[in-house]
Amino acid sequence: MSKGRSTEHRWKRHKGRGLDRFSGARERYEQGDAVLAHDAHTSGGVRTDLALEAREIAGRQAGDIPGLDMDIEENGPMTITRIHVSSEQAARSIGKAMGHYTTIEVPELRHKNPELEETVAGQFAEELARFVRLPDDAVVLVVGLGNWNVTPDALGPLVIEDLFVTRHLFAVMPDAVEQGFRSVCGLAPGVLGLTGIETSEIVTGVVQRVKPDIVIAVDALAARSIDRVNTTIQIADSGIHPGAGVGNRRKALTRETLGIDVISVGVPTVVDAATIASDAMDLLLAQLEDKVPGNGAGKLFNQFTPDQKRALISEVLQPLGHNLMVTPKEIDEFVQNAAHLVATGLNVALHEAMTLEDALSLTH
Repeated sequence: MSKGRSTEHRWKRHKGRGLDRFSGARERYEQGDAVLAHDAHTSGGVRTDLALEAREIAGRQAGDIPGLDMDIEENGPMTITRIHVSSEQAARSIGKAMGHYTTIEVPELRHKNPELEETVAGQFAEELARFVRLPDDAVVLVVGLGNWNVTPDALGPLVIEDLFVTRHLFAVMPDAVEQGFRSVCGLAPGVLGLTGIETSEIVTGVVQRVKPDIVIAVDALAARSIDRVNTTIQIADSGIHPGAGVGNRRKALTRETLGIDVISVGVPTVVDAATIASDAMDLLLAQLEDKVPGNGAGKLFNQFTPDQKRALISEVLQPLGHNLMVTPKEIDEFVQNAAHLVATGLNVALHEAMTLEDALSLTH
């Protein structure tokens, strides 16, 4: 039997059992991997805010992508991946804007380890400094995006609490400010549901009034891989679309919308439930194949690629209202630690006179 007939038979059997909700997934299957790879990091498959994961999705289907350069550096417990998207074709391939993306992966970051957190904060400060190249008299606005009432989304506001702000000192008592400190201000605009105002409207108004030279937006992200939740930091110079990773896309904060450079900093705190279900299914099938070699279930599902399996699961969950984003139970402690780490790195990167030890004393 040909693959086409096998596929048709499979879908007829599903529909015969009353599973009509699989019809949308059938269309995705027949359209092929290219479509799934293109939108797997958006609404069509598993959501992710990480350019590294978007590159992995597209790379599995297309191999090398023209206009996309990637460099990987191993530094002790950290893996640092630097991606440069230099063409519109590459940007379309991975579903991310043109620009530079740096990802710091630290699997051991899940475990409370002050020495490791200090090392990662120092590395983050170094990587961020590559993106923030400004004169000493530049004004920096740090925006902490997110809802401070929802723990997985509270990273941005918590970072603002630990940020070393100095703009008011330059305005009120400039003689008291030592050399090596830059004018920095912070803003936690909340979310539309709390304020009734779009985040972009608030940030745009502040930018027009304060006139900073650059905006650094800090936000919680969504990952595709469970392994990257609570263990990864992403820096990008392409701006940010608040809420995009969880399907709540708001107006972008970019150079085009604000008129100045926008650097985004994010840590993934949630993962799509469809990813967890897909991983569980893969593990079950592997165990089944080990116990019962050549079983029918394995042969059936092995015809689907990983992206197709996730798209199938998403089609099943969404009509039931179960489009879930999942976070670990230790999220309270992690978000606090991640906020301290990011704030420490920001303080060191933005103020030449501030050492890592000084920054740690401020944030803890």
